[in-house]
Amino acid sequence: MPKFNNLITPLNILALILAYLIGSVPTAVWIGKLFYKLDVREHGSGNAGATNTFRVLGKKAGIPVLLIDIFKGIIAVNLASIMGDYVNNGDSLINLKIALGVAAFLGHLYPIYVGFRGGKGVATMLGIVLALNYPSALLALSVFMIVFISFNYVSLSAILAAYSYPVFIAVFYKTNSPTMVVFSLFVAVLLTITHQKNIERLLKKQESKMRLFKSKLQTNTVE
Repeated sequence: MPKFNNLITPLNILALILAYLIGSVPTAVWIGKLFYKLDVREHGSGNAGATNTFRVLGKKAGIPVLLIDIFKGIIAVNLASIMGDYVNNGDSLINLKIALGVAAFLGHLYPIYVGFRGGKGVATMLGIVLALNYPSALLALSVFMIVFISFNYVSLSAILAAYSYPVFIAVFYKTNSPTMVVFSLFVAVLLTITHQKNIERLLKKQESKMRLFKSKLQTNTVE
């Protein structure tokens, strides 16, 4: 099993705290309040994420939120190389990067700056997996786009992309790191859990669709 005991150093703990604080940046909430005098959590699906921002505020707000949330994950993971304290071998570095990514993801879900009410973390998780292994992440993203263009369901696209990610990690980009394999499975399980209500609506054929070139969404979506 993966071992994380070598991560418990003062510098790594500081990096984990910083990763959580970066993930906690409530992009959707701050952009909504600053430019639109509106808290997106009080409208639409009630989540502080990119999709709900597209739905409530439109693409001019949604695109910056999406990009910043992705970069939150990328920056958090790369703190390992910037300030991490790890034994100079692959496993130690990968373990630290994964731990930092998880910290950022939890920050997005439970942001300290705005009462711990965040989004579902799809965009931030995309940044995390891009920083960890971009070929597998890009393949999973291609699954997302194919499903989304075919069916116009953001939630279904995110879930199937998450399911494909561990397949790409295990089959196409084999790794000697058991932590990476475990994390890829964690991604699939976690996004399934956070999208439970979306899955229920999909099964009942009540989930809202999103048109790729529409400026706003219609009702509840993944974020």
